[in-house]
Amino acid sequence: MMECQHAPEMNGGVDRNLAVCKHNSLCKEKKESKDNVEAEKMSIIERAYSTILSELGEDVHREGLLRTPLRAVKAMQFLTKGYNETTQDVLNDAIFDENHEEIVIVKDIELFSLCEHHLVPFFGKAHIAYLPNKKVVGLSKLARIVEIYSRRLQVQERLTKQIASAISEALEPAGVAVVIEAVHMCMVMRGVQKINASTVTSVMLGKFHDDSTTRKEFLNLTMRK
Repeated sequence: MMECQHAPEMNGGVDRNLAVCKHNSLCKEKKESKDNVEAEKMSIIERAYSTILSELGEDVHREGLLRTPLRAVKAMQFLTKGYNETTQDVLNDAIFDENHEEIVIVKDIELFSLCEHHLVPFFGKAHIAYLPNKKVVGLSKLARIVEIYSRRLQVQERLTKQIASAISEALEPAGVAVVIEAVHMCMVMRGVQKINASTVTSVMLGKFHDDSTTRKEFLNLTMRK
């Protein structure tokens, strides 16, 4: 009887080991497939950069430019890494129940992005506020949300709205306010070439939109130097 009872347990153990091996094998195959796709993608973009440099009249075989296409690919991947990140990934377990109903502000969050019209940088600062509705978020996560959406091809108006909407959807607060002040290289180093021009955009949701007193408090606390 002991042998008859033990055999199924042994077979069950073997079956579990086989299942684990198959799972690991599938995971390895998926990773290798993903790596191959990424390598092919990098190769295509690298060749495109090489073509652009050549068509601009450069000698892509000279020492200073030999690895420039590859470096440009890696730089562009970093500058647009926000496409591969989500608010859910960033917030994770950083939302907490808390009986706090006063304004929370994080100001002067540095941001860097790429103008989708000319692929040149714009950079500046974001100021964020929200009115908690029994929930608060880790303060660094607000900066991470700015990073997610700024590391994409952007226009400042959409960037401001995306940040505000992401916070509103994640926390369901009584209100959200976002102001971005930025300098656009497409206005500084080309075009009208106005080096002192800056752009300010804002999005007010909930109580910040409906209540002028709340909105004024946010702007006074944020914009004062």
